[in-house]
Amino acid sequence: MNDFNKEDLDYCLQTKVAIRCQQVSKVVEEIRDIFQALTLDVSSKDSRFQPILSCSYNTDSIKEQPAILAKWSALLNGQHPYHPAIQVLSPTFFVIYVPLFGLTEYKDVKQKQWRYYTISGTKLLTPVREPEKRHQWLRLENFQRNSWGWNNADVITEGDIVPAKVMDVFRDLLKNATQNCKLTDKVSLLETIGPVIRVAVQTLELQVEAELVPMVELSSWPKKARWPRFLQRWLPREKTRCVKSFGFNLTAQSNYHWQLSFTRSERVLLQGIDEDGGCRLKCFRVLRQLKEDVWCPSSRPVITSYHLQTILLWSCEKHPYSKQWRNFKKCFMRLVKKLYKCVRQRFLRHYFVKGHNLLKNANVHEMDLVAQKLADFLKNPQIYFQ
Repeated sequence: MNDFNKEDLDYCLQTKVAIRCQQVSKVVEEIRDIFQALTLDVSSKDSRFQPILSCSYNTDSIKEQPAILAKWSALLNGQHPYHPAIQVLSPTFFVIYVPLFGLTEYKDVKQKQWRYYTISGTKLLTPVREPEKRHQWLRLENFQRNSWGWNNADVITEGDIVPAKVMDVFRDLLKNATQNCKLTDKVSLLETIGPVIRVAVQTLELQVEAELVPMVELSSWPKKARWPRFLQRWLPREKTRCVKSFGFNLTAQSNYHWQLSFTRSERVLLQGIDEDGGCRLKCFRVLRQLKEDVWCPSSRPVITSYHLQTILLWSCEKHPYSKQWRNFKKCFMRLVKKLYKCVRQRFLRHYFVKGHNLLKNANVHEMDLVAQKLADFLKNPQIYFQ
């Protein structure tokens, strides 16, 4: 194997990674403005759906913890502002989270057996799709307070809040909003299979795709996320409490099941991750750059930035000490090898809900192609830095 050195990695950071960050930041700002206008119009017609800039953290549960509030404020308004509603999966593929209003004071209730319905409300006697570990049923009784709109039959079936119905309502409102906001030349709904809402967006420099996902923001911590794990040595107790205080989300991304999401907690977890002088984020950024340029360059990649972030978090837990993140080259290659193993085995545990495999439904052919490219890289990484 031909060798490469730290200077090669630094050069990649200073050139390709820096340019990539600037380009993505411009696109994020542009689509943020577009979807803020669209969701403002949607919200004016149906207040259950809120503008995306309302997507943030309900600070009531931590109002007595100014240090945590200060960290969240720094994320939202810092030198590189964080947009809670926008998740970048690749430079041309984004997830836009649309916060739902009127469902508050969440409480766990005893789960009944899974129930399945058609959009019209007809009950199906047999399961259409088995729920996964990140899935959860959501009933109106999960919330001690809810606004009148959530009792309507357009989103409720026998007390269940059905994600497919929620997305059906939102899709119709979004279609009208693109016309009301005179954005039909920039935003067009794409044909999709199932309940997914995906749009093409023409920005100033290129066309991108975005998936719009209605989301319930919750300040509690779910029982399915058994974290921190026993004998975890990576994070101090104060940090784990801080992460968990930001709660989780339930997202409408399938017909029947609401999916657990931890976008805020993950962001807080990554904040200050290299305060000990480590190179974790530097390794992640070079890994992401090579993934986008070489290993998986498609517009809707089978391996996304979220997969790489998950690999980084697992690696931090496996290698908890500062001294294990001092050698840039060694740490970077460790992440590449971990990525190769996950892709080859088509298995990557979700960081918080470890029973869920993030690659379970990935395209096998595409995964094999990525695995081969990673194997070629590991044999001769130097040529990729020339």
